[in-house]
Amino acid sequence: MKPSFPASHDAAGPGAAASAPASATAPAPAAGWPLLALGFRPFYLLAGAYAALAVPLWVAVHGGALPALGALPGSVWHAHEMIFGYAFAVIAGFLFTAVRNWTNRPTPSGGALALVCALWLAARVCVLTPWIELAAAFDLLFALAVAIGIARPMIASANQRNYFFIGLVALLGLAGATLLIGAGRGSSALAPLASTLGLDLVGLIIAIIAGRVVPMFTNNAVLGAGATRVEALERSALGVLIALFAVDALATLLPAGPSALVTGVLALLAAGVHALRLARWRPLRTRALPILWILHVSYAWLVIHLALRGAAVFDLFPANLATHALTIGAIGGMTLGMMTRTARGHSGRPLFAGRAELAAYLLIQLAALVRIFLPLVLPGAYGTSLTVSALLWSSAFALFTVRFWPILSRPRVDGRPG
Repeated sequence: MKPSFPASHDAAGPGAAASAPASATAPAPAAGWPLLALGFRPFYLLAGAYAALAVPLWVAVHGGALPALGALPGSVWHAHEMIFGYAFAVIAGFLFTAVRNWTNRPTPSGGALALVCALWLAARVCVLTPWIELAAAFDLLFALAVAIGIARPMIASANQRNYFFIGLVALLGLAGATLLIGAGRGSSALAPLASTLGLDLVGLIIAIIAGRVVPMFTNNAVLGAGATRVEALERSALGVLIALFAVDALATLLPAGPSALVTGVLALLAAGVHALRLARWRPLRTRALPILWILHVSYAWLVIHLALRGAAVFDLFPANLATHALTIGAIGGMTLGMMTRTARGHSGRPLFAGRAELAAYLLIQLAALVRIFLPLVLPGAYGTSLTVSALLWSSAFALFTVRFWPILSRPRVDGRPG
């Protein structure tokens, strides 16, 4: 099903109801422990803490300071956990919160939400053991639980414009399980394919959500900002990412699939389309508002990723730099920005970035810059760039976790449910 692009919806922002009548009131989550009142609360904390711990752990394994993690090669574990561990947790928390607003119907809370969190945690534990198939099973069960958690309110409210999220969640679960099974069986094709497709899917989800909220946030916060959305450009921006996903799948699955040249040209085309899309959102007019510019700057990393990926096909840049422009700059920055914003909004707090948030934003941007551009300037500093970038990344998410623990684990300050 094609994604639709409502012009004025805050996908998970305070007071938003992306598909419901304006007069409707969203249902109150079940009473109980505030941490389990709504999906963003536990999953943002889990994601933040895991991001802060997992990357330094991988660097220690990569550098030989620690033995291998379970039965997976260190690089495979790192790829799987950043895509299907960290990023998927943020997506789950975001969707549980957004779908409740879109449909005015409850998403998992209380014990049901705790069970979904437990499935995610079980996958994180099992992936460190020799039981890779069990980890894959928990990956699938987690994805299934998230899909059901958003499908039930969508179907009950006939929220057809957002049905495609159910498919994206299911595909993420399949890709994560495929990566684990492929790596566990020593497949030279399955694991890289699943990792690439997982990144494509997360990039697509970011592009969809950003198109819905970034221009609206910008116009709401900056008087006369003039951020605009052109329907044809919006559809083209997402269409070219879907095409890239299809090409990546065909290139690996079919012996005579599309050539690397097709991928390179498509990635460069996508970079141009998304650069134009971002320009129409007027990013320079947000420079005085960190809680806004973090979203614009992080989206710019998606453009950089696509440009570097296209250039890598022509041997102009190493391919792994393109990957980290997406994972650190775009995914890390955008998720951090959205987590801080939605956590503040849904806890009844003002939408501004304090010192801790600003420091986290700057740290994640520095992590991306060091990881991607330091090896280009100083080729012999690859190991240094990896270590320094990991420390910057970890510091950003440690700051987020410490700062937002009291916000996410306590009731809203305005007394409203959620």
